[in-house]
Amino acid sequence: MTPSDLAAATARVLPEMTEDLRTLVELETPSDDKRLLDAGLATISGWLVDRLGEPDGTERHDGGTYGDVLVVTYRGTAPGTVLLLCHYDTVWPAGTLAEWPFRIEDGRAGGPGVFDMKTGLVQAVWTLRLLRELELPHPSVRLLLGGDEEIGSPASRRHIERLSEDVLATLVFEASLDGALKTSRKGVGLFDVTAYGIESHAGLDPFAGASAIHALAEVVPQIAALSAPERGTTVNVGLINGGTGRNVIAAQASCGIDIRIAEPEEMKRIDTALHALAPSDQRVRLTVTGEWNRPPMVPNDPSRRLFEQAHAVAAEHGWELEETAVGGASDGNFVSALGRPVLDGLGALGSGAHARHEHTVLAPIPARTALAVGLLRALAADAS
Repeated sequence: MTPSDLAAATARVLPEMTEDLRTLVELETPSDDKRLLDAGLATISGWLVDRLGEPDGTERHDGGTYGDVLVVTYRGTAPGTVLLLCHYDTVWPAGTLAEWPFRIEDGRAGGPGVFDMKTGLVQAVWTLRLLRELELPHPSVRLLLGGDEEIGSPASRRHIERLSEDVLATLVFEASLDGALKTSRKGVGLFDVTAYGIESHAGLDPFAGASAIHALAEVVPQIAALSAPERGTTVNVGLINGGTGRNVIAAQASCGIDIRIAEPEEMKRIDTALHALAPSDQRVRLTVTGEWNRPPMVPNDPSRRLFEQAHAVAAEHGWELEETAVGGASDGNFVSALGRPVLDGLGALGSGAHARHEHTVLAPIPARTALAVGLLRALAADAS
């Protein structure tokens, strides 16, 4: 099949893909609502069977209070397996759809989760559907759907790491602003620093107290100073809470910190500095809680070769495929940190992730799907 034939085949199914996108966006699947996540995954499971038939293998892993992890495998016609990585949870709370329904206007689809990442999920499924329908050679496909990506993938991480171990490649169908594939992402650390002081009356007995707020105000600039832009490290103190009243010496105060790193070595430096924080008033005690919920995605040789394959596929279709580095993280970070081949950003084109102007541009969907189809064909050829 020629690139032009494949382009025509993907263009023909865009109306069906768009209807599938409507179906998925109209499933509210907020990361913090187990009931809606379970209901959404039940519908998605039925949709997968409708589009792809019964899988050759199924795993469903209990996420506890988080969304379950669904893994379906379809046998290919060539040696090896490719992992397609998606998530079905969104940042949008229950009830958002009533205020902001799915809508198509001026060639753009809008609605909660349309860009991050329900379009990518549709594209991943139709990639496999077209490979099978057009009888194109392809490896076996393992499709993993996580229900907790937006909150750091606490339940799905171990399954992502395990299931990426024996594959030819992992392809992540997260969205892309401009069409570039993501070969580098920052790691993310989420921490809280809490100060415990001594409560007292601000007027009657001010010196008997030890202010947790004053202590926290003292260390916040030290935390912010941990930023190292030349290394790709940024530190943001985004939340501060504390105290019970204007006339009370505060017994407790805390701050929430978001840290992004481009270099794995920065984790140790930041950890050491956070745990060394100490206010001048020794009566105030500090605690540091939190963790690095994703390591940075640093380009490795296997991923570099994978991007070169994708670049060659795009060139066959007559367009130049770019790569980019971004500050956000994804489940692909886990795969990269293990030194395994991974490409990210194969999903929708659009913008507005986590915002009310979130949207997917519909016209590029066929070309993006053809890229994924072509890449799986290339991986099959290499494995044969």
